[in-house]
Amino acid sequence: MFSKEIMGLLIQVVKSWQVIAVTVAIVLYMSLVSYVARMYHRPHASRSKSKKKQKAAPAAAGPEETGIGSDSNDELGLEEA
Repeated sequence: MFSKEIMGLLIQVVKSWQVIAVTVAIVLYMSLVSYVARMYHRPHASRSKSKKKQKAAPAAAGPEETGIGSDSNDELGLEEA
């Protein structure tokens, strides 16, 4: 008999207008958050372009470093062998 009372009370709570209103509000909020997240989400194509640029940047930095080293030798008046 105790479990029937609990089940009846649980059904009344779930059917109450407060629970239904809060559930609807949560669903609307989550849909709004999902919409905004999709709107500000970067497309996947831009990610691949940035990876290509990052890979090209270290390769370009290599020759610049050797150019800086030769300038410092010129300033000191040193000759390379």
